Amino acid sequence: MATAQSIEFRDPGAGGVSPAGVTIPGAGDDLRDLHGEKMVLNMGPSHPSTHGVLRVLIELDGETITRAVPDLGYLHRGDEKIAENMTYTQFVPYTDRLDYLAPLANNVAYALAVEKLLGIHDKLPPRCQYIRVICCELARISAHLLGLGAFAMDVGALTVFLHTFTEREKIYNLAEWLTGARFTTSYTRIGGLTRDLPAGWAAKTATFCDEVSVAIGEVERLLTRNTIFVDRTRGVGPISRELAIDYALTGPNLRASGVDYDVRKAHPYLCYRDLEFDVPVGTVGDCYDRYLVRQEEMRQSVRIIRQALAKLPGGYDNAAGEPVNVDDPKVVLPPKNKVLTGMEELIHQFVLVTQGVDAPPGEVYFGAENPKGELGFFIHSRGGGTPYRLKIRAPSFVNLGILPVLLPGHLMSDVVSILGSIDFVMGEADR
Repeated sequence: MATAQSIEFRDPGAGGVSPAGVTIPGAGDDLRDLHGEKMVLNMGPSHPSTHGVLRVLIELDGETITRAVPDLGYLHRGDEKIAENMTYTQFVPYTDRLDYLAPLANNVAYALAVEKLLGIHDKLPPRCQYIRVICCELARISAHLLGLGAFAMDVGALTVFLHTFTEREKIYNLAEWLTGARFTTSYTRIGGLTRDLPAGWAAKTATFCDEVSVAIGEVERLLTRNTIFVDRTRGVGPISRELAIDYALTGPNLRASGVDYDVRKAHPYLCYRDLEFDVPVGTVGDCYDRYLVRQEEMRQSVRIIRQALAKLPGGYDNAAGEPVNVDDPKVVLPPKNKVLTGMEELIHQFVLVTQGVDAPPGEVYFGAENPKGELGFFIHSRGGGTPYRLKIRAPSFVNLGILPVLLPGHLMSDVVSILGSIDFVMGEADR
């Protein structure tokens, strides 16, 4: 039996030594670094509005930041381990809770990863692909509207938030009409969609594109040349091209630093290769550039949605009866009327619901261009309806990794601007 003297009590916030002998600083180490000359300040872990529960441990010399350590994990739910204990379809609702500002896009990214594993990603019906693209771009607009509105409000521009939230409410109305839910949609299914577009939905979406374009212009007039906003963002938190690449940033944060990389262009999926859109790229990589990139991304999303609606196979109301699911009874649930009248359909439904799709053994990775960056899913399958291992590449988590080198040298008041411009969601970061 161990004596009291032999038991080592370790501070969970402390760092340690890696196997290579490199000292790893931890949150607890920073607290012990006080020598009377500097102040350690806890920013969080209170909920700072939209982003979620983040704690940043900041060491200050006067008002200048000398060290910064982000402390994550307050929203950890074990999504990846949960996925390994349920069927592929059962995990779809959990993806809603990642970037909860863009649940429709999360659903699509996960479904495409599983479909790649099943080998059916290139067999999706054209109408399904176009509807998924429309959903992804609506999610992008929704996430950017709230991100920019909260960013502006954080630095003192309250009016902008009222404009962006009004437009975002219209997207929620469209989501409720389409999926039956406003927030956690769970609309996508492995091999297709839960249902086709309801009558009148596409026309209302086209009307929304006209309305949100006006709102984007209004936000631009309120912010882009606003002296206070420009002073709070221009030259603040610059990320060089090399640093952005070194820290594996993706999405608007990477493109604002001058890197022309967008998964929709570099590795086209769904029907993106058939649509025309531009990828906005910044030059300085500061908070102001990150704002401008997201502003233009919303315009490009509107452009994509308009093209997708115009090219939608079957038209707005699908009078031609274009399918929205792959024609494979071992992947997609059969129609309910056939389940109640046919033995074969009944068996397919029973197996899919109880055991899930029969995925082949193998490993796949699929990354999609989400509002926060590249949302990726790595799946290790040993066969059957449940993944052996599932890993989520959360862009918010990766983007926050740059804070220890980005915040030092800035003033305490700049932290709010920098965090707002990075636009993260802790539900995705912590998973």
